[in-house]
Amino acid sequence: MEVGFLGLGIMGKAMSMNLLKNGFKVTVWNRTLSKCNELVAHGASIGKTPAEVINKCKVTIAMLSDPAAALSVVLDKDGVLEQICGGKGYIDMSTVDPETSCKINEAITSKGGQFLEAPVSGSKQPAETGQLVILAAGDKALYEAAIPAFDILGKKSFFLGQVGNGAKMKLVVNMIMGSMMNAFSEGLTLADRSGLNPRDLLDVLDLGAIANPMFKGKGPAMLQNNYSPAFPLKHQQKDMRLALALGDENSVPMPVAAASNEAFKKARSMGLGDMDFSAVFETLKVLKHSS
Repeated sequence: MEVGFLGLGIMGKAMSMNLLKNGFKVTVWNRTLSKCNELVAHGASIGKTPAEVINKCKVTIAMLSDPAAALSVVLDKDGVLEQICGGKGYIDMSTVDPETSCKINEAITSKGGQFLEAPVSGSKQPAETGQLVILAAGDKALYEAAIPAFDILGKKSFFLGQVGNGAKMKLVVNMIMGSMMNAFSEGLTLADRSGLNPRDLLDVLDLGAIANPMFKGKGPAMLQNNYSPAFPLKHQQKDMRLALALGDENSVPMPVAAASNEAFKKARSMGLGDMDFSAVFETLKVLKHSS
């Protein structure tokens, strides 16, 4: 099976590499073409434009940074829309708002193509090990055709119905994750300021009812000021913003998420946007130093 892949950031690179290692033929494109070189060394082909990738491949996957990038790759010159047609499928695995997914769906289907949104739950390590959770919605036939690829990329795939539902589910998941990270950061800081050893807190949490892989995986690195990006903070803040907009649309009060979003915005203003989203912890250290 030959698959196109658009976007080779932290996630896209790991996902396309997984496909290559598991016998898929992959044609890749990235806005900075030099990022394709490592994939080419493992057997990938390069498409010079998104349109060229679409023309070559029956199914093309995109993993892009934000709604603007997702729309640009489809609608701009030499974009997806120039070559999409009947018999070709486009799967956008980016995290975007439901409105963006619906716009892309309308554009693709107006040219006869099939569209599936399929954002993922998981960051760098799950992407590298094929342990993502795939939240798909849209064309059911394309979903079924993509199962062999999804089985390589993820540990579980969900089909959630109409376009927009995948985006909504991903935003809800990331809203919860961002809020949890803020509460975790506050807990680590409160333990430290109260004269406790934060490492003892990690052990206590890991033995209780709120034990979870995020606390276990991120906590030790946070205490060592290690924010190597598995999921960049700027993307987490973008997702919080989009989740809050979804809350507004559905008249859902979200005071915890709103406060967490402010913390991520503060971290971005401190120049931490390209660090891991756990770097929101640093906003509390600033408060400590200024007190």
